[in-house]
Amino acid sequence: MHGPAQDISRFDPLERLDGALNCGILLLCDHARPNLPPEYGDLGLTADHFTRHIAYDIGAAALTYALAQRLCAPALMTTFSRLLIDPNRGADDPTLVMRISDRALIPGNARIDDAEIARRRRLYWQPYRDAIADMSQKMRAAGRPPALVSIHSYTPVWRGRPRPWHAGLLWDCDDRLARPLLASLRAESHLVIGDNEPYDGALRGDTMFDHGTLPGLAHVLIEVRQDLIATQPGVEEWANRLAPLLVDCLAAPDIHDIRHYPSRAATPAQLAALREKMT
Repeated sequence: MHGPAQDISRFDPLERLDGALNCGILLLCDHARPNLPPEYGDLGLTADHFTRHIAYDIGAAALTYALAQRLCAPALMTTFSRLLIDPNRGADDPTLVMRISDRALIPGNARIDDAEIARRRRLYWQPYRDAIADMSQKMRAAGRPPALVSIHSYTPVWRGRPRPWHAGLLWDCDDRLARPLLASLRAESHLVIGDNEPYDGALRGDTMFDHGTLPGLAHVLIEVRQDLIATQPGVEEWANRLAPLLVDCLAAPDIHDIRHYPSRAATPAQLAALREKMT
């Protein structure tokens, strides 16, 4: 067996890091690990696939750990590879389970049917999403609504083209975290920081949409180029850079307010209907 299946009888789909419930920030890591539950073997792939970005975000878990420690913040991280199911996609997103990823055919997903997708969603995707909602509610009850910060990484090169950014901030219409954090990072003149690069932060059904935009929590997704956090010294550098900037952002008077912003990923009517379902 070539895959990174964990040798345990019960596969827990998420890892929880304890932190102060009244700290005002909840850290998330959607693509923390390259692991698969034992029953899925290696999905027909070889070991090298599980060392690549198609399986997980390299360095993101280590950066989440480091930030949680510095901020005394709780964190939630998935323990399963996005090759199994992508926790940062909506429940009905056609890319929820990928059959081909970065030109690599995934044999264990090639003929997947709706029933198997629903099973993976119930056993792995849903517990992570439920944990985010539960922790958000606990933090609200402890004193104030948390700001959500999701940690990701991306490849230095995409389809033969180098990516110029050292990091990027993804956001939709709620700019309470993104704009001040972007300005602070760009104040370091040697850094190239993307604004909704290398991806767009408006994606209906993703983690930030469902748990930030819909309930009205301030949020931002931070992407760091993976070669910059592939080693512990790189992780420490970025944690030392980001932690004080996030603390500064949390001091803004409106950062813990519940505010229902519009979205570039849904119409006002769609947003209203989705928010109604949450009540």
